This record gives sequence, structure tokens and C-alpha cells, in this order.
Amino acid sequence: MSDPVDAVRTRILPALLTALGVTLLAAGLLSYTTPVEAGPAATPAPSVAVVPTTVPSPSPLITLPPIASAPPATPSASTTPEGVATRVRVAALDIDMPVIQGPPGYPPCDVAMYLKELSQPGQGRASYIYAHARTGMFLPLLETKGGDQKGLVVEVWTSDDMRYLYEIVEVRRNQTTLDGPLAADSEELWLQTSEGPRGTVGKTQVIATPISVDRATPEESTPEANPVVCG
Repeated sequence: MSDPVDAVRTRILPALLTALGVTLLAAGLLSYTTPVEAGPAATPAPSVAVVPTTVPSPSPLITLPPIASAPPATPSASTTPEGVATRVRVAALDIDMPVIQGPPGYPPCDVAMYLKELSQPGQGRASYIYAHARTGMFLPLLETKGGDQKGLVVEVWTSDDMRYLYEIVEVRRNQTTLDGPLAADSEELWLQTSEGPRGTVGKTQVIATPISVDRATPEESTPEANPVVCG
């Protein structure tokens, strides 16, 4: 009789991943080449309803990143932060947005989103935040030259009232996978935006490394999020 663990590994888990991959491809997502190692369980931020409001649709837009499921990772320490990203700011580029968990399907407008399958600030791996390339959102990441972005400070607040500071060290254009953040074995922040209309494959990825962390007030950490359906 086969080992139950082998049965799960060789039959059940591949079947689940295959089914999920088909669903993601049907939603128009990108492909990926490396499985995700999920970070430790995080305290979920308050859920935010998407208001069925239509807004103008200037291009470029963004599609969801490529992600499949992965088994939960074992926390490396009992002191691992449990907060999730709630706000992101790049003051030098006039970016300041509430952050919510990325919902299924096409991303809403007027908010940034974190990729729950990756890590969160302070957990020692790559955190991933993405938003449309629109005015008032992540458009400056697309329009600003990569060299001019290097050295800029990115602030990320979390639901446990912490503020994490990162420094932009690299800008990558026309990216089609999550290989970079998946391979990260230390604290990093990745920002993503699109490079063309809906369906454009290549994305801009901005990589930042940690500078410091400090306490924040609840008012700073939890801006009101009002996501809307992108028209």
C-alpha cells in the first residue's frame, strides 16, 4: 500500500495545482515558472467591498500577476510580524495609496493590492504590491526613468501599525514572470505596474531593499480604501 504522503504529493496536489492553473489562465493571467513559498499566516486586513462604479479607462492598465497555490511555510521565528500591507507611498513620485488584498479577477482601480501568496513586510522575504498604471495610482513607476527612481524611498504601512522604509535599487521593464520575488531569500519589496492596455504581457517591476522600521499610528496605517471597478 502506498504511503499516504506520497499519494498526496504525486496525485492529489498536482491535480489541485493543475485545476488552479487552468482557472488562472482562463482569467487572462501570466504564466509562471517557479512555485511560490508562502509566508507565515498574516492577520487579514479588513475586507473592502468593490463599489460598482465605472471610471474612465485611460491606458495602460494592468492584469493580475502569475500565481499558483503553495503549501504554507513554517515561520522562522515566533516574533515574525503578522500585519499585512495597508498603505504604500513613494513621496518623491506623488504616490500614496491604500493597499488591499488582491481580489479574484481583474484588479479594481483607486487602490494598490498585495499578493497574498508572497510575503508581507518584516517577514524576511519578498512582499509584492501592484496597481494600475493610471493617474493617481502607479503611473509614475512607468513614466519615470529607471535611473531616476533609484535611491527613492518607499514607505509601506501595515495593519499592525508599523511603517517599513525601503530604498529603490532596481527597475525592470517588460517582465513576464515572478521569478525574482519568488527567489528572494531576504527582505525585499516589489512594486508592479503595467506597460500597455489590458492584455499587455510585459510589466514594470520596481525592487526595493529595507532601510528601517518604526511604529505608526492607526490613522497613518489604515487609510480609507474605496476601490472601484475599472471601466
